[in-house]
Amino acid sequence: MRKEHKHKGWNEIKTNDSWAIFKIMGEFVNGYEKLSKIGPCVSIFGSARTKPDQTYYQLAEEVAQKIVEHGYGVITGGGPGIMEAGNKGAHIAGGTSVGLNIDLPFEQHDNPYIDNDKSLDFDYFFVRKVMFVKYSQGFVVMPGGFGTLDELFEAITLIQTHKIESFPIILVGTEFWSGLMDWVKTTLLKANNNISAEDLDLIHLVDTADEVIDILDSFYKEYNLSPNF
Repeated sequence: MRKEHKHKGWNEIKTNDSWAIFKIMGEFVNGYEKLSKIGPCVSIFGSARTKPDQTYYQLAEEVAQKIVEHGYGVITGGGPGIMEAGNKGAHIAGGTSVGLNIDLPFEQHDNPYIDNDKSLDFDYFFVRKVMFVKYSQGFVVMPGGFGTLDELFEAITLIQTHKIESFPIILVGTEFWSGLMDWVKTTLLKANNNISAEDLDLIHLVDTADEVIDILDSFYKEYNLSPNF
């Protein structure tokens, strides 16, 4: 005998989906209104699990400070780990410190270094990702997990397909990222020809805060600072 399930019926699901549009719209409107006022910023991504006594936390903090000293603000995902380090560095340097928080069942809580008027909360990952891409003048990608990779490859895809204007994508940590980049070059490019050689020009691999700044400054000597779409 077929068991009765207590799941919602199709009509109820369709009704809920329709009303969800307004919640999604509200997140977009709130994000656009607040972030359109922040000025040029660079996003810093990385693991929420990185501790303050670890090398990459300290490096992310240094990177953020130098980003602010060179005229940019900092955007992070608003949580602990590398995100906290990015906001902390921006805060210490007296610059704009933005946090785009996401409601998660674990790991995520906002850090204390975000400007009070620049902390935004999202329920939807896809809305949050639009905000990162639209209002960032560059991505600084520290070692992280699936979420970090998601942001990285989304940005590469959007630039590669000309859906947004190009901006610097900087991977920090040769030891961490070189294996991935070797696979991209040998398997994606050479073995399967799934990407073009010029696609690799989108990505920079560095180890120091000064290298991050050099790439950002060099790029924006030629291009204007503006939202990306």
